[in-house]
Amino acid sequence: MKSPSFLSIVFLLITFNTSAQKAPLQKLTNPYFKLVRPEFNGDLAYETVAFVEQYWRIAGNTGFNNTVFRIAEKLEAAGYILEEKAKQTDQFTYRIENRKMKQPTWEPVSCSVKIVGANENLLSSETNRNMIYQYSSSTPAEGITGEVVYIESKNALSSLDVKGKILFSDQVDYTTLQAAVGKNGALGVLTYDMPEYLQPEKNTTSIQFRSLRYDKKNPTWAMALSLEAKEKLKTELAKGKVEVLVKAETKIYDSEELTVVANVKGSELPLESLVFSAHIQEPGANDNATGVGTQLEMATITSNLIQKGKLNLKRTLTFLWGDEIISTRRYIEEKEKRQTNINWGISLDMVGENTDLTGGTFLIEKMPDPSAIWTRGEDKHSEWGGAPMTVEQMKPHYLNDFILTNFEAQGTHADWLVKSNPFEGGSDHTPFLQAGIPGLLLWHFTDQFYHTDNDRLDKVSQKTMQNVGTAALVSAFALLNADKKTVNHMMSLIAAKAQIRLLTEVQLSKKAIAAGGSKEDEQKIIDTWADYYAKSMDSIKDLVPEDDEKTFRRITLAKEAIKAQVPQL
Repeated sequence: MKSPSFLSIVFLLITFNTSAQKAPLQKLTNPYFKLVRPEFNGDLAYETVAFVEQYWRIAGNTGFNNTVFRIAEKLEAAGYILEEKAKQTDQFTYRIENRKMKQPTWEPVSCSVKIVGANENLLSSETNRNMIYQYSSSTPAEGITGEVVYIESKNALSSLDVKGKILFSDQVDYTTLQAAVGKNGALGVLTYDMPEYLQPEKNTTSIQFRSLRYDKKNPTWAMALSLEAKEKLKTELAKGKVEVLVKAETKIYDSEELTVVANVKGSELPLESLVFSAHIQEPGANDNATGVGTQLEMATITSNLIQKGKLNLKRTLTFLWGDEIISTRRYIEEKEKRQTNINWGISLDMVGENTDLTGGTFLIEKMPDPSAIWTRGEDKHSEWGGAPMTVEQMKPHYLNDFILTNFEAQGTHADWLVKSNPFEGGSDHTPFLQAGIPGLLLWHFTDQFYHTDNDRLDKVSQKTMQNVGTAALVSAFALLNADKKTVNHMMSLIAAKAQIRLLTEVQLSKKAIAAGGSKEDEQKIIDTWADYYAKSMDSIKDLVPEDDEKTFRRITLAKEAIKAQVPQL
């Protein structure tokens, strides 16, 4: 028999389905969608991706720095003024921060591996730009020739004389092999290691980029093999002794790390802000030239709309481009370099995929909610995966459902699939959360070309960047202009989402109990979700002026209403 509290949830669910759930934010966001959709065509985003993806990028190298200068050029064309030249009244400003690097930067020039006696290269950087490990040193111009020794295990490595040999393994990790280069006199390393989600049997020429530890005193090199190259090499080794000629030209040099920070100053509450962050480094097109390009078009459109008098932003909007996690964390920590407090943070990472080709799905990675503890029903982790979390690690906030609802609206409009995944970490949203700032990630996964040299411009969708950029800007504009009406819409949204989630979890728990699960354990799941949504309702108070006691009381009552409706199994 259903408890009265459960029946009340069903009743309230029906009520919210006919009001808040079907259009919980439409009146709030529709004006912004009408503003942004005609402006965001994806041209600048796509052109930027085409420019950026031609480079192998890490902080300080040619590709990274040229990307920074390209961003600055486009920002200036859109009306942003370099901070050192700006007046106090200028609304659109940007700066390029530069810092000394703890170690030199690096970039590849060319490399190849050739089996001695063969007519063609086994591998060449002309077709496999990721074959050379990051921070590999150059070989002599004529290359290095050595006998290949296959290493089948760590134990086998310890018993072999590898001096003057080139080590090859698809079983032993590179760190172990690199130690043998330094200690035992091996010439270098050939490796193979491709996760199954990259479908190496299908993408036989793909190589996922790798890096080695920079050691100025003991320079070395390493090459990663594709499945095709690995199988060819093993076939030759089965016939007998094999020698390969390895040529590598790289640049390792002192440089500086650059970060771009662009601000659109708020007209009424300029000390409150939303920050978008997109990292430049990594050599791919989707990862993350698409984040760089989409964010640049977002910054340009924002400036254009305001200059045309079509938009006003009460709070400050910031766009950050730099080195993944490092630049975002530093921007958060270096409070003396920014005037604003950060209210929300959103990371754009791999936001332009042609999913028909990559196999990935557009995802919103949520702030930690109970689905990161109990992942069940329609909640699913990506192939990236996430470590199990605890109740204490939850980050209850309205941002999850607010962003997801806006993206779903764009998805409905554009016939575009939008999904979410529990928190997994690993990108620029993490520093926001670690600093106690609401933050989430916009991305794609599972991508069969992730971190491989097949992540190129032909895998990028201009339409996807248009959809992501549009929904992201609409979400930002609504938050930056939040007022009492926003609070009302947000309360309705969170109340509706709480009811739906609790009903869903009750159904899942009843099935689990029927299958022999613990009633006590299942009740804990229900209670945790109720507590999460009660606290999410309470988080709406950050949109309310401190002297608005009436609205504070309304939010508190709505929070208590969620707590009072917790079903008992």
